[in-house]
Amino acid sequence: MSTMESSLAMAQKPLPSVSKVPKAVSPARAALRQFMKSPSGVAGALLLLLLLAGTALGPWLYPVDPLDIVGLPFAAPAADAPLGTDYLGRDVLAGLIYGGRATLTVGAVAALITIVIGVTVGALAGFFGGWVDALLVKIAEFFQVLPPLLFAMVLVTLFGPKLSTITLAIGAVSWTSAARLTRAEFMRLRDLDFIKASRAAGAGSLHLILRVVLPNALPPIIVSATLAIGTAILFEGGLSFLGLGDPNTMSWGLMIGQNRNYVLDAWWAVTFPGAAIFLAVLAVSLVGDGVNDAVNPRLRRR
Repeated sequence: MSTMESSLAMAQKPLPSVSKVPKAVSPARAALRQFMKSPSGVAGALLLLLLLAGTALGPWLYPVDPLDIVGLPFAAPAADAPLGTDYLGRDVLAGLIYGGRATLTVGAVAALITIVIGVTVGALAGFFGGWVDALLVKIAEFFQVLPPLLFAMVLVTLFGPKLSTITLAIGAVSWTSAARLTRAEFMRLRDLDFIKASRAAGAGSLHLILRVVLPNALPPIIVSATLAIGTAILFEGGLSFLGLGDPNTMSWGLMIGQNRNYVLDAWWAVTFPGAAIFLAVLAVSLVGDGVNDAVNPRLRRR
């Protein structure tokens, strides 16, 4: 066979199959897979979803106004009031259903305010350094040395015990830990090579903060945000227990605060709202542990 014929024969042979290159998994999907491997995180997420479903669907399944008097005061759990009544004769189960909306909303919104203030202060202090860092650190230290619960009580007393005031007060006294965490992350990242390369390419400070540094500092901030929700729920319960809750809006903390003097006469009026707060904080804490496992690269390698 001539050289030309052998070349044609080799050209007609089918090429060997090339194995498919596996597609790169997105960071969000990888974090979700890692979260699903955490038993505590999954259990917390299921418990939190159960609480959210109860507060969302409860009014349709149990249409009782939590502020209406449905029976005698301190009535024990019975068919017409499955969890009994409080000191005014209001249905405790209805209070749990409607009160969960207010309590969980306060926790989520207050945590959002905490993270927004903390991330803003910490990012500016850690990125710019110098006198900006010194000034913002002094402001954070001033808020840090104030007793958070006492400061929140003063704010609620001055501006009135409304749910919006309570939410803003909780967010205003709880941001210092998020600020310290964000500042530390920004100080760690600002001198890395890819930040210097972006700065040399002409990127402005705002672009570097929002589009380059902040995305790389998000994992610990996300964990801090989940834990801030549980802290805000406990804060709301503490303020309501001290008589600083919104009397026009039913919440779990308000139920405990209004019935605390009658715990020996009607234990159910305090125990069930307290158990609801405990389960909500436990669920958020377990979700925070799962998120930490999912976004922490050191734990992901285990």
